[in-house]
Formats: sequence, structure tokens, C-alpha cells
Amino acid sequence: MAHVKLTSVRKSFGSVEIIMGVDIEIDSGEFVVFVGPSGCGKSTLLRMIAGLEDITSGTIEIGGRVVNDLPPKDRSIAMVFQSYAIFPHMSVRENVGFGLTIKGVDKAEKEKKVLEAARILQMENLLDRRPSQLSGGQRQRVAIGRAIVRDPSVFLFDEPLSNLDAALRLDMRMEIGKLHQSLGASMIYVTHDQIEAMTLADRIVVLKDGQVMQTGTPMELFHNPDNLFVAGFIGAPRMNFFEVDAAPVGNGAYRIGAPDVAETVVTAKKPLPEGERAILGIRPQHLSLIDDAGAASADQGVLTGKVALVERLGTETIVNLSLPSGAVLIAALDGDNPVAMGSAVTLAYARTDAHLFAKE
Repeated sequence: MAHVKLTSVRKSFGSVEIIMGVDIEIDSGEFVVFVGPSGCGKSTLLRMIAGLEDITSGTIEIGGRVVNDLPPKDRSIAMVFQSYAIFPHMSVRENVGFGLTIKGVDKAEKEKKVLEAARILQMENLLDRRPSQLSGGQRQRVAIGRAIVRDPSVFLFDEPLSNLDAALRLDMRMEIGKLHQSLGASMIYVTHDQIEAMTLADRIVVLKDGQVMQTGTPMELFHNPDNLFVAGFIGAPRMNFFEVDAAPVGNGAYRIGAPDVAETVVTAKKPLPEGERAILGIRPQHLSLIDDAGAASADQGVLTGKVALVERLGTETIVNLSLPSGAVLIAALDGDNPVAMGSAVTLAYARTDAHLFAKE
């Protein structure tokens, strides 16, 4: 286990700046996920920590030691790639132990470490097979096993599950979570999949255009996004956004209204610029159906529209609502909800669950 610290880290390719002054601290034994859209710089940042990419400026520390000029082999890290990177002509046993062979570790010690890695990953019965005889998930286990035998201070994962189908991704996600619990190692994991980030991470770093948008636990980011980007990126289905008029009424509260949004009062987590319209954000999970006999309470806001699409997923029903302006509202209701296509419905949300952002 090791503490990892990035201070004012920048990376440029010629005149193009890819990483723009990133500051991140990862505690010893913590599982941190870098998440963001394609091209945001998350894999570049991981490769810089690994020593596979030079940094332009700033410092990277691993275990209290500045590693800017150290080659990958001297950083006490192990990296698992998206492409598995295992040798097709070697058995699983030879692949897992390859790094130890290169280091000249004696045969008995190497076999001991290989068997321990195989036990942790439950692949003892695969040791004599070749990669061509393995499934995608089994090949990824081999790649992870090769990392385990090195006994690194930090594990680095670069989108390791993106080549797997949905069922295998779920299985391997569970395996990686169990691995972190059993090893207690520091892990940094890169993905563009925010569901992977939410389910695996102790803490998430959300990146956009080479900058850190927000860092926090999964539920901190879900309930208290700092900005529109984080609010829209974290959470599935995506948060609903509406442009609204917002007039201050004191104590951080604003009276809001728009063609699609019934007038109500919402408290903003950050002050809004005066005289500008704002963006109201409502998560699909925070919307509930009001039946014909019911009415919204005093602490709720409402939206009314016509049901355009119903997706029944078992435990929940996703409803696409067409609003008067033509905008679409998405609601995640309980799975047994009887809402019908084409029906006019009213949805309510608790004002405390609403988010207000500056329009810019």
C-alpha cells in the first residue's frame, strides 16, 4: 500500500495542453476511480503515474517518494491494460509468473507467488491452459494475476473491462472489488463507465478536458454535484435540466419558474449570478407520480406532461414524458407503476432534491 500524490501535474503535446494542473491525493489502501468522457485525459494521467508517459511539469509522489524521473519498473506499481497484454504462446502459469522470471526470482518462490495469485483469483484449474483456451474474463484474470505476483504498492487499471460483454463486466467488477478488499492495496482505476465508477470506488475523480471537475465519494457526487457537468455525467438515467427564471428570496433560496416548471422556491447550494437565468436539475429517481386523487405537498414542485415512452425494466419503470414546450423529462418510477402510453400525468419532486446551477 502507498499514498499517491499529484501536485500541479501538467502534460502538453507540443502547444496542446492535455492535462491542466491536476492536484489529486490518494490515500494508502484507497480505491480511486478516474472517470470522464473519451478524450478527457484520464488514461494519460494514469500512464503518467505509471511512468509510461513523461510529465511536462509538476510532481508525482508514490509512497512519499518523487517518481518523476523513475522508470516504471522502479515505481512499485503494476498496471492492468484493456487489451490483456498476455503472451499467446505461454501457459497461464508462465504468463502470471513472467515478471518474476525476468527479475530472476528462484523457481520455488515464483511458483509460490503464482499459486497464491491463482488462489485469490480462483483460477487454479486454468494454470496449464493457453490464452486461446480462455474466455475474455479468464484472460483478464490472468492479466490481474500477473500484477498481483509483483506485490506492488499501487495497482493501476486502464479500462480493464471495456472488451468484455455486459454479463462478464458485472462478474469481473465484483472480482476486482473482492480483490481490493482482500489485498487492501491502493488502486487507481480508469473508466468512462460511471456505473463502474459508482460501484467500485471509495472516491471518484471526475475529469473533463484535462481538469478535475470534482472529487468525492460516489454518493457525494450523486447528491451534491458542484457543477452542470458532474450533475449530468454522474447518475443513470441522466439528470433532467430546465432553464428557469430564478429570483432571490433570501437565505440562498430562489423563486423559480419556466413554461414547463410550476413556480416554486428552491435553495441553491452556491449563489447564482444576479440577473441571469439558471438551470434547474432534477434526478429521474427523485420524481414520483401524483394520481388523480392526490396533490403535491407544500414542499414539492411539480411538472406535467404526456407519456411518450415507457420502459419496464422489472425493478423500475423508466418513463419519458413530453412536456408542453416539447422538452423531454425522464422519470425512474417503481417497477409496478401502471402508467400508460399517451396518458397525461403529473410528477412531483421534493424541493430539497432539486439542484440550481448558474447557466454558464
